[in-house]
Amino acid sequence: MSFTTQIKNEISQIEVSESEKIAELSAFVKNNATIEDEKIILTTENNNIAKRIGTFLQECFDVSIKVDTIKQVTLHKNELYLLTVTDKIDFLLQSLSIYDEANHKREVPEEYIVGANEEIRAYLRGCFLCQGSINDPKTSRYHMELLISEPKEAVFVQKLLNLFDLNAKLLSRDKGYMIYLKEAEKISDFLKLMKAYKAVMYFEDVRVYRDQKNRTNRLNNCEQANTDKIVQTANEQIKYIRILQENVGIDLLDEKTQEALEYRLKYPEASLQELSEIISLETGNKITKSGLNHRFRKIKELAMKFVKNKEISKNE
Repeated sequence: MSFTTQIKNEISQIEVSESEKIAELSAFVKNNATIEDEKIILTTENNNIAKRIGTFLQECFDVSIKVDTIKQVTLHKNELYLLTVTDKIDFLLQSLSIYDEANHKREVPEEYIVGANEEIRAYLRGCFLCQGSINDPKTSRYHMELLISEPKEAVFVQKLLNLFDLNAKLLSRDKGYMIYLKEAEKISDFLKLMKAYKAVMYFEDVRVYRDQKNRTNRLNNCEQANTDKIVQTANEQIKYIRILQENVGIDLLDEKTQEALEYRLKYPEASLQELSEIISLETGNKITKSGLNHRFRKIKELAMKFVKNKEISKNE
């Protein structure tokens, strides 16, 4: 069962007031219905949604509903539930603010449909039940979307979402418009808005795990980068020491710099900080990381003089 199906099953069990039923039905019928030959046909692959919408229609409008199931010839071969309403069509569509009194289709519902926060939540819930999906945070990127056919309805739904600071974005698609959320925190807020609290707990658990895993990976990458830098620095210092050894140049260094040279060869994998602590501990002469770095610059400068002299000799 997909994460989206789990969410829809959960919110299909939510008990709501009469006005919320009207708002939810308004969104579901507007964004799902096929209206033809004095009948309304609603479709869904989810049995729980079919039961909820059918029950709401009967409770709010006392209409008879014919329910059919069709086996889909698709990859998943899910059954498709068809809810057909054949009576009180004009009254139903006008009451849901889908048609006006002259039976002309409204682009967006009247204000009373979404007059309070609970009705707005219900309208958004109706949109999600028929046109929404959310990726499972465990297996994919964070993404919630609603697919809306009509442009003004899409803008209307986007505005409703953004009344709750969800930062919903709108994109044009070949067959309509996609309203989407990408931020994990906003998707979690949307689930709370839908009252899908079980889904919120699952989503947050996975989000915390992923965030912690990403943080650990970043720390590991940072530590690896630091280790690589330490090894590279130490190898360069040893390279310059070898040049001095090959050219019998170590005696040209002062005693403290020779001491740093000896400890570098003795502890080739130590960082400058670690090496300064080792020298301070073993010799009793405190040396800072900065001071040690200064001694290795002397080693490099002397080594580079031997290298330049060799190049000059070759060219003569």
